[in-house]
Amino acid sequence: MSRIDESKEFLPVRIAVLTVSDTRTLAEDRSGDTLVGRIAEAGHILADRKIIQDERAQIAEQLRAWCADPEIDVVISTGGTGLTGRDVTVEAHRDVYEKEIEAFATVFTIVSMQKIGTSAVQSRATGGVANGTYLFALPGSPGACKDAWDEILKAQFDYRHRPCNFVEIFPRLDEHLRRK
Repeated sequence: MSRIDESKEFLPVRIAVLTVSDTRTLAEDRSGDTLVGRIAEAGHILADRKIIQDERAQIAEQLRAWCADPEIDVVISTGGTGLTGRDVTVEAHRDVYEKEIEAFATVFTIVSMQKIGTSAVQSRATGGVANGTYLFALPGSPGACKDAWDEILKAQFDYRHRPCNFVEIFPRLDEHLRRK
């Protein structure tokens, strides 16, 4: 079972938060606020925060820019993961991914099922890796952001989490780019 190894040092991770919405402003961004609060509470660093419209090319461009920034380790987006015509965040993420973390969607669905029952099938939450950066697309509700962080991401971004975590493999995420 998972546990925190208190003998290891906590290593803060630099996380950017992207809210995808045609209507929200920073003052109304409850989902982004939820993530920012939990990132700080866990001891991580908010590297950047933006709100962008539901436009696939713009979302992908912002994800690529953050993946190219050596001061950003993780990007978490919120919004645009549903089934409507304007929901294009998942497609934008997949345009950027080098590798998809398929199990993230599965585990998120399991967590969501415990909270909202079969309505969980309407989420297309996703995770992946690009240019040595982790990327996660979460639904646009504060509850979904809370669930994803509290039940999955908080532990995986804690270097002390055992038996394994995302932080310990950071140095190897882009090893394919260094091979000769």
